[in-house]
Amino acid sequence: MTEIIFLIEETVEGGFTARALGESIFAEGETFEETKRNIKEAAKLIRFHTVKEEVILA
Repeated sequence: MTEIIFLIEETVEGGFTARALGESIFAEGETFEETKRNIKEAAKLIRFHTVKEEVILA
């Protein structure tokens, strides 16, 4: 079984983009859940690693 790890990032315009690390698989969606549904079509086993970056003015 092949494991594909996706990096999901929130876009500045709104919505999310996803790309598989080490593979040429890309997806997007208006919401996080829609993005997950869209990339589930590409693989049987998916492990999500979610990272949220925030900028805080000092």
